[in-house]
Amino acid sequence: MTTQLNPYLSFRDDARQAMDFYREIFGGTLTVSTFAEFHASPDPGEGEKVMHAALEAPNGITFMASDTPNGMEYRPGSNISMSLSGDDEKVLRGYFERLSAGGTVTMPPEKAPWGDTFGSCTDRFGVNWLVNITSPVPQATQQAG
Repeated sequence: MTTQLNPYLSFRDDARQAMDFYREIFGGTLTVSTFAEFHASPDPGEGEKVMHAALEAPNGITFMASDTPNGMEYRPGSNISMSLSGDDEKVLRGYFERLSAGGTVTMPPEKAPWGDTFGSCTDRFGVNWLVNITSPVPQATQQAG
């Protein structure tokens, strides 16, 4: 797998509606996971919020989104991050280290509830970056399909 760069949009409670809207426009497949599915928030009021959504259109358009948890600042107009994802851990960790140098690490790369390694940072220019390193698929799973 090659490394992919995708825009990542942040919302305050309407990520699902926004992504449904974008699917109507661009077509494609929309996947949505909630905070409750991954036990990712201690706040029961956040259970149905979107933890991660991805829209993959047949023409190559791909972007992602989530609802901002209540405890985090949300500023409309600055609600986009750049998301790097792939399975080359060395390359992606290298990107993360170089992007975070002189910036702020908001979450160091570590095992995430969905099984991948995930980290986030803001670079020295104020751009937010999300890095997701896909966990290898066990050999038995690859052959079962």
